[in-house]
Amino acid sequence: QVQLVESGGGLVQPGGSLRLSCAVSGSIFSIYGMAWYRQAPGKERELVALIRESGYTTCADSVKGRFTISRDNAKKTVYLEMNSLKPEDTAVYYCNRDSASWPWGQGTQVIVSS
Repeated sequence: QVQLVESGGGLVQPGGSLRLSCAVSGSIFSIYGMAWYRQAPGKERELVALIRESGYTTCADSVKGRFTISRDNAKKTVYLEMNSLKPEDTAVYYCNRDSASWPWGQGTQVIVSS
């Protein structure tokens, strides 16, 4: 059974930074594209950034230039570096395959507020 464990969220002031981590267990990791998603209160879950197995990355326009996705295949972990955070980045952040086909983890809460 695949398990996704997200961590690294918290309360941060506007303009601040956070680094999220997602550890994957129970599956091969390196052959899959991975992604970060987020869900703000009252909104649908949305794709934030993805990284293919080749290392190719892309992200949503709303976070372009501020967020960076990366992966460590040896550690079976995907990261999301978030800089210049804005209140509208407040959400629960989740990782999953780029196809979103694995069971969802518990997510990690990010709150951007002064």
